[in-house]
Amino acid sequence: MIKKMMTTVAAGAVMSLSAVSAQADGHGITVAYFLEWPMPFQYAKVEGMYEEAMGVPINWVSFDTGTAMSAAMASGDVHISVSQGVPPFVVAASAGQDIQIVDVAVSYSENDNCVVASALEIDKDSAGELSGKKVAVPLGTAAHYGFLTQMNHFGVDISSMEIVDMAPAESAAALAQGSLDMACGWGGALRRMKEHGNVLLTGAEKEELGILVFDVTSAPAGFVAEESEMLAKFLKVTADANAMWADEANHAKMLPVIAKDAGMSEDDTMATISTFIFPGVDEQLDGKWLGGGAQSFMQGVANVFVEAGSIPSALSSYSNAVNTGPLEAAKGM
Repeated sequence: MIKKMMTTVAAGAVMSLSAVSAQADGHGITVAYFLEWPMPFQYAKVEGMYEEAMGVPINWVSFDTGTAMSAAMASGDVHISVSQGVPPFVVAASAGQDIQIVDVAVSYSENDNCVVASALEIDKDSAGELSGKKVAVPLGTAAHYGFLTQMNHFGVDISSMEIVDMAPAESAAALAQGSLDMACGWGGALRRMKEHGNVLLTGAEKEELGILVFDVTSAPAGFVAEESEMLAKFLKVTADANAMWADEANHAKMLPVIAKDAGMSEDDTMATISTFIFPGVDEQLDGKWLGGGAQSFMQGVANVFVEAGSIPSALSSYSNAVNTGPLEAAKGM
């Protein structure tokens, strides 16, 4: 069942492109991002800093999942995806889609997880009781990878579970209504899930299992090659926005703007963004991230998905799926 659904995801679920209303013309670009996922780049987005630096109009389009971002990049409707999860990127790359990671957008092990309905009273000591239960998972995402790895850790046979492919916002509502035993997701949806349940493992406990949770900025390889200078300018604006946010003196002016753009209250925005880490350019280029760590992690994610029957095969290497050229150029700007 999972394999069938994942094949649909990887083969290019272009139907999920209803979010994209207009194809970018030759004079502008389209950038994908998430609502309820507050990040410093949104301050620069609202203030027009990207257009000023890049010299082109930008069409910003919000998505529900990283798999939909992949499909939009495959169809040519999206040129850059901000904060795409590594697992949906891996699913697309493993299926042969020619896309590349160009920076590390955010690290957030505390902000992507699975929540068990309170009524079940199941925690990490009784996780075996999840066998046979109904769980909503957005397939091919970081939440899916975390779910598979946690169930493997607890020895729960996922073939015994009823697994439903559902976007986090929808599964949060379903969990609240009592129609799910467990739901997996991130951001504002995860916060709402926690009002009706509990996580099995904390972010730190997940990291001990090797569940790194980070998002990337990604783009079709053709766009990276043809528009490397424009992309470098985009990454420079993002890096500058992250540096602005790192100085708490800027929070008062940035927070209201970011909150409004994310579709969240300022309190919820601060609660969410305070769990995020935004690595600087030098850190992104070192061994932990794009200097080798991300490539190795992608191989591990792909292998887990293959073992679970979620994708048919992995690439022999994911080194070509990372292109640090534009980020290195941004560093020199």
